[in-house]
Amino acid sequence: MPLTHTKELFARALKGKYALGAFNVNNMELLQAIVEACEEEKAPVMLQISKGAREYANPVYLKKLIEAAISLSNIPVAVHLDHGDSFELCKDCIDEGFTSVMIDASHEPFEKNVAICRKVVEYAHAHDAVVEGELGCLIGAQFDDGEEGGSFSKEGRYTNPEQAVEFVKLSGVDSLAVAIGNSHGAYKFKGEQHLDLERLKAIKQAFQDAGLGDYPLVLHGASSVPKSLVDEINKYGGKLTDAAGVPEGDIEVARRLGCAKVNIDTDLRLAMTAAIRKVFAENPREFDPRKYLGPARAKVKELVQHKVRNVLCCAGHAFD
Repeated sequence: MPLTHTKELFARALKGKYALGAFNVNNMELLQAIVEACEEEKAPVMLQISKGAREYANPVYLKKLIEAAISLSNIPVAVHLDHGDSFELCKDCIDEGFTSVMIDASHEPFEKNVAICRKVVEYAHAHDAVVEGELGCLIGAQFDDGEEGGSFSKEGRYTNPEQAVEFVKLSGVDSLAVAIGNSHGAYKFKGEQHLDLERLKAIKQAFQDAGLGDYPLVLHGASSVPKSLVDEINKYGGKLTDAAGVPEGDIEVARRLGCAKVNIDTDLRLAMTAAIRKVFAENPREFDPRKYLGPARAKVKELVQHKVRNVLCCAGHAFD
């Protein structure tokens, strides 16, 4: 099946109240695990390539690996640039055949963020690709509480509902990554672990009120950092203390509220690391990469199957 565009996938996800899993790819084993899991679960999937992954694996290798995966698969697959940091990088990926790119200028002032995104949107739309933008900063929970009376400060770091509508109208982005307490990495929270779901509701309502309908929102930094994986890593020599992720229950609510895409990267790394550490601890004489990368691939596949089946609920929706 040829590469799929996210506009089509998002429309189906919003209608079906499920979310697309956007899984980061850095090497062959991760790619195999993700695609095989989604193929077996009949789930559409987004393969995310970051700037770091391109530098690590080389864009040509990644492109050929993805072409191989697509040739062996029947499910809808979109290829997406994760956290593009410049127009030039986004342009390169679009020219290479990516169906979707993210331009992340969220660290810039509002007007500059809009201008940078608008430039990428103009190029992408002229070349049959779509664009994800970001408004707000992913810096962890309990940083930016709602103001008294239930409103949300425009001076805060989390996504403001009214500004989100204005940003989308001015920039033309096709989807928007929001900051509601989510953050990257394995140490997302201190204290109580929850997203600001009331803020998410307000953002969705603001789009409805502005006549933009069920606009697709994106949840970055959404790995749940399963305790079982952290414990296994630590059991076999790791030192992940105080690691905490987004509760899967919060992700399920976000999905039902209209987050059409959920990014997952850290959990894949944890699964792979747990399996490799176990092999080395139990078989310290092992040196064949197939003997530790094979179990690592299987562990990641198991994790992805759980996510698409039980959390994102996109299993069985490949051919909607």
